[in-house]
Amino acid sequence: MALLLAAACRPGPAPASVAPAVPRTVVLVSLDGFRADYLDRPGAVRLRALAARGVRAQRMIPAFPSKTFPAHFTVITGLHPEHHGLVANTMVDPAIGTTFTIGDTLVARDPRWWQGEPLWITAERQGVRTASFYWPGSDYEVAGGRPTDYRPYDGRVPNAARVRQVLEWLARPAATAPRFVMLYFSTTDDAGHAHGPEAPQVDTAIAQVDSLVGMLEDGIAALGATERVVLVVVADHGMTAISADRVIYLDDYLDLSTMRVIDWMPVTGLAPRAGEEDAVVARLRGAHPHLAVYRRDAVPARFHYRAHPRIPPVVLIADEGWTISSHDRVKLMGPPRGGTHGYDNQLPSMGALFVAAGPGVARGRVLPPFGSVHVYPLLAHLLGIRPARTDGSLDSVRAALRGPIDVFHRTQRRDGDPGGIFRDR
Repeated sequence: MALLLAAACRPGPAPASVAPAVPRTVVLVSLDGFRADYLDRPGAVRLRALAARGVRAQRMIPAFPSKTFPAHFTVITGLHPEHHGLVANTMVDPAIGTTFTIGDTLVARDPRWWQGEPLWITAERQGVRTASFYWPGSDYEVAGGRPTDYRPYDGRVPNAARVRQVLEWLARPAATAPRFVMLYFSTTDDAGHAHGPEAPQVDTAIAQVDSLVGMLEDGIAALGATERVVLVVVADHGMTAISADRVIYLDDYLDLSTMRVIDWMPVTGLAPRAGEEDAVVARLRGAHPHLAVYRRDAVPARFHYRAHPRIPPVVLIADEGWTISSHDRVKLMGPPRGGTHGYDNQLPSMGALFVAAGPGVARGRVLPPFGSVHVYPLLAHLLGIRPARTDGSLDSVRAALRGPIDVFHRTQRRDGDPGGIFRDR
């Protein structure tokens, strides 16, 4: 079995001077909503062991807004949402003429929503086979293609069955084995939303996903592939507690019937009637001490949340733990409880997990906080493929690596911006 997996690992186009003797396979696992500090809670036994033989980040800084689809697509493209187009879990594009929501698979499969080049496309174009068990977007046609193997999302499929399928993919003969594999679990996110991040149910969820990572790691070892496979475990965002005592009621300040609320809490997008944007901003600014209000072109630059027309004309950002809502919405849905995310991505509570171990990865190293845009060039380097131009830079995460960085991945900067490589647009 191990020989089959080794044969399946076909070389990528990295220069011979830095290419590993045996081409690496990379397995990328997303633990949705696994806050960075969950790694230190009792249930994360296997994850801590994985970090001990590799690297961990103090926290990975997610995309803004720190929501599931924008954050996952940033990890896999190395682009900020203002460049890859997934600016929220719910968004409007007049040119497409529909509203995108993560639950509407008919609308979401329109390739016009997905404007970046995900790593599975980068790899496939360079002859590296890929496979995905539920990475957001991987079951749609994006940038002209899909992974060689993928599964349409079905949350009813047991998590253990997902791990078994990944191991079966890795055990295939050379002609059909993928060398980049993605895997997704929602367990910790579900528990965090329902109960809040400090609840015992979250500890149970941490232990559950930890055992799944252990199952995957043990299966890779049974294939004799530990020295060939890089295991990278990430989250899309963190989680913080919310409550009925921390609600900003927009209808206390605005007539919501005169505008469209495109997306709610904690980053709310408003589309007032044409010409009324400034009046709405003026009315809301200073109205509540835990609410920041911006015109789209004035959103703080550090959020990278100005440049796409899908970003609503007026952007509201709640302080940590606060919910933006309306009286009617609370009556319909009930008062806020449990936990949520989407806040300022620099908050420690929004910090996401990053752990990696395997060939080419440093050992026993703790990395300072870094942006999730830098994961894409890191993965491309580990696979030995030429990355697309992105907002990320391998230089920002070079401490995660052993060995040299090849010429494909040297940082390219424009206009002195410290963010690294910019995608041609």
